[in-house]
Amino acid sequence: MNYFSLHHKSPTTTFKNAVVNGIAPDRGLYFPENITPLSKHFIDHISDYTNHEIAFEVIKQFVGDEIPAEKLKEIIAKTVSFDFPLVKIDENTASLELFHGPTMAFKDVGAKFMAQCLEYFNKDNKDEVTVLVATSGDTGGAVANGFLGAKGVNVVILYPSGKVSDIQEKQLTTLGQNIKALEVDGVFDDCQEMVKTAFLDEEITKTLTSANSINVARWLPQMFYFFFAYKALHKTQKELVFSVPSGNFGNICAGIIAQKLGLPIKHFVASTNINDTVPNYLVDGIYNPKPSKATISNAMDVGNPSNFIRILELFNNDIEALRSAFSSYSFTDDATRNTMKEIYTTSGYVADPHGAVGYLGLKKYGLNENEFGVFLETAHPVKFLDVVEETLPVCVEIPEQIQKVINNKKVSLKAASYQDLKDFLMK
Repeated sequence: MNYFSLHHKSPTTTFKNAVVNGIAPDRGLYFPENITPLSKHFIDHISDYTNHEIAFEVIKQFVGDEIPAEKLKEIIAKTVSFDFPLVKIDENTASLELFHGPTMAFKDVGAKFMAQCLEYFNKDNKDEVTVLVATSGDTGGAVANGFLGAKGVNVVILYPSGKVSDIQEKQLTTLGQNIKALEVDGVFDDCQEMVKTAFLDEEITKTLTSANSINVARWLPQMFYFFFAYKALHKTQKELVFSVPSGNFGNICAGIIAQKLGLPIKHFVASTNINDTVPNYLVDGIYNPKPSKATISNAMDVGNPSNFIRILELFNNDIEALRSAFSSYSFTDDATRNTMKEIYTTSGYVADPHGAVGYLGLKKYGLNENEFGVFLETAHPVKFLDVVEETLPVCVEIPEQIQKVINNKKVSLKAASYQDLKDFLMK
């Protein structure tokens, strides 16, 4: 499988180079040259396969022969090492829980897969690689955990000061070893821009790769859980609608790739908070990114989502084709809190703010009697403890994964500008 830059000014490259380099020389995101649908027999008989077998079938064409099949199966076994349960909320709605991994967020899948791919590709390289990543919350913790102790790999995480939850901050600032955290005076978009600038800087770029969802090895494995959900639901004989809480739009883009592979998904809903760049684009056809605004669903506080260009590519930049299969709605913090209360009152289910936004998207879309809606619960409620316990009459139990870090001492460095980041990387 070869990959091309969506800026179309760089030569095509291999999966390995796309993973190791993260972003194309022309600063474009890499995209697979071909997407070959899976066999109808596989889709129709998906219940006959284990999750590991499903994941292997889904990802193998994107890796090609660059990782031997047995090694790829080993990587998948280490990646898909926890459950992805569907929890029914009402007769035609369920939550797909993606938070049962080591950092209790959906990004554990992509981070674990990418970490192992990069370690494999770097096994014979004497030079160390620096993984540079920006986070609006959960990416940092997942990447830190996934790469912790990886041979020949250092990790530098940029996060916006005061704009991630306390637990999220502990997960990315307390592990030590090969993990370093830089606290940026700004918002997530500032962090993301610093990362992109670093990849254009010839003095340092040769040793860098990215673990944001701009990296194909972080982005593509997110297809897996759409297939796992279909496996659990396909016998319902209802058309599936997925509502995905969306910030940088990598997760929902992976879902659309799953659809292109033949997964029978009727419609996607990209549910956002008040950072409404994409919902506005679907209304007026004008893409107008703007500075992000802080919300209680902070992992979605993104004003210029990087992966939306991949979604446009999947629909040949045809906005009418996009609108027919994809909707996007934005919601306020007040609506999010009210929905958390509604879900809890009617079903007893404790949703985190991001899951609540996903649920709101399904309600706004308006399911009919022949449709079944799935909203992605992307993080455990404990990661937003203050918001959840202020909103709901509950006391959230602290899971073992969180107990391991919650009392650890935060270690971070301040970065006020790109120069501060560059100086740190050149030490």
